[in-house]
Amino acid sequence: MSAAGSRSASVPLPVVLALALAFTVTVVDPLVLNLNMPQVSRALRVPPQAIGLLGGAATLVMAASVLAAGRLGDTVGLKRLLRLGLVVVTVVDLLSALSPGYGFLMAMRFLAGLGMTALLGVPLALLKVSVPAERRPVAIGLLMAVDVVLCGLLPAFAGWAVTAVGWRFLFLIAPLLCLVSLWLTTRYVPESPVRRGSRVDVPGVTLVGVTLLALVVGLAAAQNGVSRPETWVPLLISAVAAALFVRHARRAPEPAVDLALFRSAPFGVALAATLTLNFLIAGLGIVLGQFGSVVLSMSPEAIGLLYLPGTLLIAGAVILAGHLVGKYSPRPVMVTGLLVMAASGLLTAGTASPTMAVWLLVLATWLCNLGSVVASASVSETVLSQAPAGQSGTVASVQMAFAVSGAAFGPTVYLLLLDQFFQREWMADARTRGLTVTRAAQAVDAVRSGMAQSPGGTVYDPNLLRQASGLDLGLDFAGGLRLTMLTVSVLPLVVAVAALLLMPRRRRRRMHRPA
Repeated sequence: MSAAGSRSASVPLPVVLALALAFTVTVVDPLVLNLNMPQVSRALRVPPQAIGLLGGAATLVMAASVLAAGRLGDTVGLKRLLRLGLVVVTVVDLLSALSPGYGFLMAMRFLAGLGMTALLGVPLALLKVSVPAERRPVAIGLLMAVDVVLCGLLPAFAGWAVTAVGWRFLFLIAPLLCLVSLWLTTRYVPESPVRRGSRVDVPGVTLVGVTLLALVVGLAAAQNGVSRPETWVPLLISAVAAALFVRHARRAPEPAVDLALFRSAPFGVALAATLTLNFLIAGLGIVLGQFGSVVLSMSPEAIGLLYLPGTLLIAGAVILAGHLVGKYSPRPVMVTGLLVMAASGLLTAGTASPTMAVWLLVLATWLCNLGSVVASASVSETVLSQAPAGQSGTVASVQMAFAVSGAAFGPTVYLLLLDQFFQREWMADARTRGLTVTRAAQAVDAVRSGMAQSPGGTVYDPNLLRQASGLDLGLDFAGGLRLTMLTVSVLPLVVAVAALLLMPRRRRRRMHRPA
């Protein structure tokens, strides 16, 4: 007890830094790719319909396999699994920098997602076994603060590097973080207790993977029409796989996800919150890349700089959030974070235009990042407090499965909404100017054909389309963005209300006692 008491006096900073760097890789790696997707897809001639999948490939794999990683970590050792993941991401990203075409890069993104699976729930699970419960909220706040600082600095640095030396530099960032984390983990992070005899639920993990993969493929195909078989067949497969997983989880002795966990209202709300905030963050990244580069004519480094202002303020806010969660309860912190994210979306919905001031984009980005990390601190504490002894990796992996599912769906759903709303806007624009919808559609198709040699930039070039038909596509695209942001801003508001109604007002001192 004395040793535990001495450990509770302070948070082990080298441990937190090691785990924070590993966790940050899973955020920064997809983020810098999405922000610079126009440059990458133009260089590798990525088809427009594959851009969303390329941006979400790694996170999709993480969502499908993170449940297996949590159970595997509890079985073989969390520290061992984390180190293996760091090595895999390092090797795969270095190979990605040598990609000769988008097919190779797509394959590498799936492999990178497999490696990053071990960098998701495992750091939080190791934090639970390395830090006393009374200091855990503060440690979570520090971990998130490191993540915030790096996510503020690295996108700007990556944008500058892409302009200076090319897009391949993007895939050198994660290996650097991985190597530092690997050294710190090997030296400072203790190993977790191992559960002997525990097995990975292969059928359950497979069904989860099929559910998520088919859902993303179906949503991506929906851009070309909802009634097409390419859309509804994957969506049907996803629904069937989800139903089979629930049936399997009720019967399996050691399911990938223990459905009994969802009987806890705070646990369910926390998972809904983590799905929402990651969905919004990932979607914002793809929107900034498209809207900033095409409509506002911003350079890659300028888009990256949107994440930099206020970084230290956000880091300080998330450390404070950790203290408040520990002193009071996760409920008010989670609600505050969700409301701030909703404010970010509503700000963009109200101000997006071809002449939008950059400071408004900076403010919207800052609010979204602030809300996400503040809410994340309360979400992580809520989930970890539900973990039985010896199952930290499994429970933390459930949270991360929801997190990366949101991150995987974000780019695809945002692009789908943006495409649908943009189409609505340019059709209305055509009617206002006395053009038939057919003529306007032909003009759009002509522009798409003209940009076939550089599809990554986007098919909606305002200058080309204005020359082709007289349509003001920049204004139409901005209108589509406003409607998209207004739609997605409903999500955090709904989850915030659920948190107010279903989560406890006061912190429970002993939320779970080891058996």
